[in-house]
Amino acid sequence: MAGAIQLGTQGWNYDAWVGPFYPDGTRPADYLTVYARAFETVEVDSTFYAIPPEKTVRGWAGRVPDRFTFALKLPREITHERRLAGCRDLVAQFADRVRLLGAKLGPVLIQLGPDFGPDQRTALERFLPELPADLRFAIEFRRPGWLGPDLLESLRAHHVALALTDGPHVERDRMIALAAHPTADFGYVRWMGPDRRIEDYSRVVVDRQQELGMWSVGLAALAARVTAVHGYFNNHFQGHSPASARAMQALLGQRPVEPIALADQTELF
Repeated sequence: MAGAIQLGTQGWNYDAWVGPFYPDGTRPADYLTVYARAFETVEVDSTFYAIPPEKTVRGWAGRVPDRFTFALKLPREITHERRLAGCRDLVAQFADRVRLLGAKLGPVLIQLGPDFGPDQRTALERFLPELPADLRFAIEFRRPGWLGPDLLESLRAHHVALALTDGPHVERDRMIALAAHPTADFGYVRWMGPDRRIEDYSRVVVDRQQELGMWSVGLAALAARVTAVHGYFNNHFQGHSPASARAMQALLGQRPVEPIALADQTELF
């Protein structure tokens, strides 16, 4: 049986979404609760900059239903500053904090920078065995030279998912082809867009329906081989990531929750 495909966006704190997605008058404090009526998962970017306070993590969990999951980025101090070396203490601290989410904790994304190349394979091989076994990890490489058979076998040995990305670093066709060769029992996909030139997040600025169609085939191939797929759209992919996520849901035969339905639920206001 194919794994469930959960789609969402990268973040939820966008004032430009009020009107086209959040009902008019939605307060920032209520963004996450309203978001969770439309999607079952979200990728949190703020954990990339620092380990979140306990109060913040518990607050996230308390504002969403039981079915909801958070994907969290590993802090940049681990990935970009220490470059995976000597990080056991920080990884343990981060893991203890995010475990407060309980069943609402989704995968943790290890996002490596474009300057972290295959010549640093030793650091990666030393790092992977130190990851807590009770958490699920996905890893994103921004250098195409990483993506060979040896890397895939190493990730499989440690049950770490290769994050598939649509962005400027690796060709789309190559990424979609890798969907048929998962390295863990779950999949992780990110739609980033080619650059950061889009500044209007209130609407779809670029038509990427063809690309979405290509990815829908890749997602089906991935879902057939894993227990679950987690996918997240960035505003820079098309301009308005909630619309991108809904478009993909429709292509997959899921039933998107349209913004008008959110406006009908007024108990927050």
